[in-house]
Amino acid sequence: MNRRTALGILGASTLPAAEPDPIFEPHVHLFSADLTKYPKHPNGSALVPAPLEGYIPFAKAAGIRHAIHVSAEPYQDDTRYLEYTLQNAPAGLLKGIVLLDSIKPDTPSRLESLARKYPKQLLGMRIHCLGPADAPFTTSGMIRNRDLFHPQAKAVWKKAADLGLWIQPHIMPWFAPQIADLARQYSGVKVIVDHFGHAGVNGTATYGYADPREFELVAALSKVPNVVLKVSGLQYSSKMPAPHADLQPLIRRAFEAFGPDRLVWGSLGTTKQSLASAQAIWDAHFGFLKPEDRRKLRFENGKRLFGF
Repeated sequence: MNRRTALGILGASTLPAAEPDPIFEPHVHLFSADLTKYPKHPNGSALVPAPLEGYIPFAKAAGIRHAIHVSAEPYQDDTRYLEYTLQNAPAGLLKGIVLLDSIKPDTPSRLESLARKYPKQLLGMRIHCLGPADAPFTTSGMIRNRDLFHPQAKAVWKKAADLGLWIQPHIMPWFAPQIADLARQYSGVKVIVDHFGHAGVNGTATYGYADPREFELVAALSKVPNVVLKVSGLQYSSKMPAPHADLQPLIRRAFEAFGPDRLVWGSLGTTKQSLASAQAIWDAHFGFLKPEDRRKLRFENGKRLFGF
């Protein structure tokens, strides 16, 4: 696919006008269009192609200077396409977060192997704990609801601390206190909490905080200095249609708790529609920020924290 074709497919030539400052994208999922070479994992969720070859011109048109490719559920712990993107992206565009099974005995060694293979690009590992508070943890099948305090999971945190890597928890808010405990215990680990602390992946009935006071569990993570909050996937924290008016107090509370230096905005997607939606949410809720803080959330924090 050449650049002109990719632009035409994505409609990048008609993307919403970008703000004058560059953008740091902390959370993009990329999926190959070659389903033979890079198939969906048998345990994975549905895969919609969003290949690197299309993302490159999209990012340029959108003003995205740097991005983190977060390996996602369709591939489970198959790292081949993540590695492909790290090997083939233009210099300075991509780094990666890998999804591995936190309770598998070989995960610490796999994580170390990838970190040594891609020393300037592999940032760390994503972990999932997404079930109801009273649901039993899973030990097999889809990587979805693993025990955060499992001995093997703690071995992953230790390995990440030894290597100076990030852990990216993808959690429901009731697991935030456990993340706080782990982040304190393994203070050498840098932690970025996914999607505003509430993934909303258990079905539309669970989208949004049932009680906004639940967000205090996430806000309390700000007391742990090695924890950063990703202001992404905001639609999952809302029970209202876009631009999600019920987010306003939560966003202000996040800013109050974490301050302007430990928040990273993103999750812009790979299409003009997803970018326009993310920008509309930004416009609706972040107008209270000073210009210098807007630039921090949209670019400078990510660039600094992730070493671009």
